Amino acid sequence: MANDTKIDTVRLGADGPQVGVQGLGCMGMSWAYGPTEDAGEARATLERALELGVTLYDTADVYGDGDNEEFIAPFLRAHRDEVVLATKFALANDPQDPTRRTIRNDRPYVRQAIEGSLRRLGVEQIDLYYMHRRDVRVPLEETVGAMAELVAEGKVKHLGLSEVTAAELRAAHAVHPIAAVQSEWSLFSRDIEAGVVPAAAELGVALVPYSPLGRGFLTGSFVHADQELTADDFRRQQPRFTGDNAAANVALLEPVRTVAAAHGATLGQIALAWVQQQSATRGLTVVPIPGTRKRSRVEENTGATRIELTAEQLALLEPIAGKVAGDRYADMRFTSAGRE
Repeated sequence: MANDTKIDTVRLGADGPQVGVQGLGCMGMSWAYGPTEDAGEARATLERALELGVTLYDTADVYGDGDNEEFIAPFLRAHRDEVVLATKFALANDPQDPTRRTIRNDRPYVRQAIEGSLRRLGVEQIDLYYMHRRDVRVPLEETVGAMAELVAEGKVKHLGLSEVTAAELRAAHAVHPIAAVQSEWSLFSRDIEAGVVPAAAELGVALVPYSPLGRGFLTGSFVHADQELTADDFRRQQPRFTGDNAAANVALLEPVRTVAAAHGATLGQIALAWVQQQSATRGLTVVPIPGTRKRSRVEENTGATRIELTAEQLALLEPIAGKVAGDRYADMRFTSAGRE
């Protein structure tokens, strides 16, 4: 199924970087989705993605307490002029309790975080720097103001936000131009369409959907996370993928199978094609960042950019999100949902 056709490119935001229409989420290469059994294959996946025109590579300082940034650093340095590097700050693991996270948006922490990321990545400048989560105790103007200072100092090129509301996006954009908003968006998760998507379209901000494959569930690769995935895979703690919720949600894949059969495609390709097609449907730039550790999956995922779903197929897929059982996270405080 390998195809060496390069994907198209698009600009993130009004004045942001030019990137491939699909990026690569790097988190799972070294963290969260169980052990990386073949680090060599994961590194080869980074290279293969670039060959196929994937240029936006996404990581964060919290992924493995910086291990993920260090994992992709050699690749980034080898291809610095070809790659658009995105990383994030704001989430921190509690040293006393690894299962607990805190959120920090204060100016001193922004300063501390950027220096740590630059050091681990071995670069002098971050192309796209995201506020990973919103700490409502800190004025947004303080956080984005501190991020803007990093731009002025040449440590960051462009700013991004993750899991924010439409109002927060507008407030931040008034302080400094925002190139991209990263939020969960897929056939299973569509809550951002009510406010964030139209606000981003209005402001000329790109949408970078994370988990466009529903953390793998939309590919049909697993059904019951607590029975099929390794003990250290964090999907075992997510409500949608366990117990009765998982049993109910797997039935929602049937329309995806129907559309996939019509295109001779995989379930994952249809899920990605739906997200990619939201760009034309909603009138804004959309660059999903599916994650994988395998070259074959990158080839499959980028192939989805060449699938066009018909109006009838879009209508068949439309009801899915409204029927999904379970929240996106066990602790929804770490999302924008409660602030809309």
